[in-house]
Amino acid sequence: MKNIFVGNLDFAATEASLRTLFEPHGAVERVSLVTDRDTGRSRGFAFVEMTDAAEADRAIAALNGADLDGRALNVNEARPKPQGGGGRGFGGGGSSRGGGPPKQRREPRW
Repeated sequence: MKNIFVGNLDFAATEASLRTLFEPHGAVERVSLVTDRDTGRSRGFAFVEMTDAAEADRAIAALNGADLDGRALNVNEARPKPQGGGGRGFGGGGSSRGGGPPKQRREPRW
């Protein structure tokens, strides 16, 4: 089983259209179109799981840069999601958003 990332999708793309695009290259196990949590609208990317790794590699080679609805697709093997959260947290370091040691209070200048 191989998981494939498909990016730069038109917002009107559907899971059915992606399945139709990938099926000539091999057996498609699952298609997951990523949507916005609040609006339900497509976020412009999806994941396609293919049963056979060799077929998935051929699909990646054939479809990366291919045109779908006027957009050049970005197709490659999906990387695993990083462990331990993600990039949305604040803090750490000496940033202005918190983190780091507290600032020293200075005496008034007058």
